[in-house]
Amino acid sequence: MIRLKNLSKLYGKVIGVNDLSIELPSGAFGLVGPNGSGKTTLINLITGQLSPTLGSVQILDADPWKDRKVLRKIGLCPATDVLYPNVTARQWVTYQVRLHGVSAKSSSELAENALEQVGMTLQMDRAMGTYSLGMRQRTKIAQAIAHQPDYLILDEPYNGLDPVGRYQMTELLKHWTAEGKSLLFASHVLHEIEAITSSFLLIHGGRLLASGSAEELDQILTDTPQEVSLIGRDAAGLINHLADKPWVESMRLLENRTELRLSVRDTPALYEALVSVISEGNLSIDQFRSADGKLSAILESLLRQHRGEMK
Repeated sequence: MIRLKNLSKLYGKVIGVNDLSIELPSGAFGLVGPNGSGKTTLINLITGQLSPTLGSVQILDADPWKDRKVLRKIGLCPATDVLYPNVTARQWVTYQVRLHGVSAKSSSELAENALEQVGMTLQMDRAMGTYSLGMRQRTKIAQAIAHQPDYLILDEPYNGLDPVGRYQMTELLKHWTAEGKSLLFASHVLHEIEAITSSFLLIHGGRLLASGSAEELDQILTDTPQEVSLIGRDAAGLINHLADKPWVESMRLLENRTELRLSVRDTPALYEALVSVISEGNLSIDQFRSADGKLSAILESLLRQHRGEMK
């Protein structure tokens, strides 16, 4: 469905995408990375909004920069906001469908159906300038699916949605994939994508750091060191108990002597050891902190590998 070969995009001296090569079959994939990692640049290359500096892009066996007809088969929900305050959602989505060469009558029907799917039926004849961010986001998703594309590409589609809206969008995307349609879902929040698919691409600094299933990403966390902190008045007392453990890479006691930072390869083993060490030694440890979220931990581990900071 998507073929990228030695793909690079440069903005002067700034690298947006760096020598990316990958082939994606049909199905649902999550494009995961922190803000500024290159996700949007990559999506703009895949959808023909940008031309590559080096390398090539193919989607559905066509070059999107040269063959604009392929865009009829692609639905895009961009990260940018809808900026037509005096236009109604019905008018805007209908116009977007018309741009794909669909008749006026069919475009109106498709637009209404898509707006119904995203829960915008009651508001679709109001000017978009009166919409909340969540309503504008729903409208963007509606225009992405209205012309019934073969491939749906979403860039941070949950931005601005409340918990109910997130649930509804998740159900819509689950239904989309259950029908055998393909999907590329970009987000900086791993659990959002996990609800839709178990196949991931991790990108950082314009580079593809890893790809695989949720289970394989979990294995990355198991096999590579993670930074954890143990906080409490007896943090220093843990040093002698943990220093000889084979899964401890390093440890550092901060100046306040109430926080011990460790780099460990086997966090389950650490959990097990802490239970006995703390209870038997009657130590006071108040907090256990790890990296901020699974994605942050995975990215940090991969970046340390990439920089050669661990073996």
